[in-house]
Amino acid sequence: MELISGLPEDVARDCLIRVSYQQFPTVASVCKLWKSEIHAPEFRRQRRSTKHAQKLIAMVQARVELGTGSTKRLTNPVYRLSVFEPETGNWSEIPPPPEFYSGLPMFCQLVSVGYDLVVLGGLDPNSWEASNSVFVYNFLSAKWRRGADMPGGPRTFFACASDSEETVFVAGGHDNEKNALRSALAYDVTSDLWVMLPDMEAERDECKGVFCRGRFVAVGGYPTETQGRFVKSAEAFDPATRSWSEVKEDFLDCATCPRTFVDGGDDEGVFLCSGGDLMALRGDTWQMMATLPGEIRNVAYVGAFDGTLVLIGSSGYGEVHVSFAFDVKSCCWRKLESPEGFRGHVQTGCVLEI
Repeated sequence: MELISGLPEDVARDCLIRVSYQQFPTVASVCKLWKSEIHAPEFRRQRRSTKHAQKLIAMVQARVELGTGSTKRLTNPVYRLSVFEPETGNWSEIPPPPEFYSGLPMFCQLVSVGYDLVVLGGLDPNSWEASNSVFVYNFLSAKWRRGADMPGGPRTFFACASDSEETVFVAGGHDNEKNALRSALAYDVTSDLWVMLPDMEAERDECKGVFCRGRFVAVGGYPTETQGRFVKSAEAFDPATRSWSEVKEDFLDCATCPRTFVDGGDDEGVFLCSGGDLMALRGDTWQMMATLPGEIRNVAYVGAFDGTLVLIGSSGYGEVHVSFAFDVKSCCWRKLESPEGFRGHVQTGCVLEI
């Protein structure tokens, strides 16, 4: 059976490769052959190699009061999943999981694995209790599925990152008694299985997780006895050896919340917003790259892809959130347009390629 009647296979495949990710569910519903084609690993590889893969930034973002762009008057902000396409400037919203129709868990984590978005943990918006729930949204089917709960008891404010292909890593955070944790876990999205990893050397509450050069790195945070006083250290887990590196005590330039820490890729290094400046790690030294745009005093989220950083923040609590793109090579800022409905606070986010 031909992919497209009357067309050579390579031409038909080239047509499917050019389809927007938003049309994938429709394409998959046409016939079994098309569904099999877009689910094949080779299809994703070809989209990448022919530069038809689409970069997206998925975010857990607060709804805003229309007409004001503000969340000041919202006692309990309602968070939803929004998607920004940097290439086109389009913003859209993903329907929430059925269990969280009234809003996503506060302080949940969001990572991407292949064509999946994974929402983990947070505080249940109805009971305000710590949730160990896992929900997976698939872009090919535009459907949610419930994943296996995170094991090991309640955990919030943990580090979380993925290798983008199959595994999600979790480490640190705190339990219901506000005790900082050293424990770590890994989740295989395809098999829906969790495994315990060796403990970190240090307790790390409110640490940041990134997957960098083949390793899961837990940055900053603080131990139980010094709650709120962030450390400058970091440690990295190597999946190949299933072991943590020695703690690097002065990894960060200053003891600060590592929320804005982001990996720019193999050629760009890592970045952090600190004291109104964008900093970059060059070798073992943190250097100032640029001053942050004047419209942003509170940075909510930083994403990185292809030599570009996307920064989202506001001028103050409850104010409209604006977005800027920073070109790492030219060191220039460019303001990004966002519709009124997408100017709420961004709790977390991730960059993915489809």
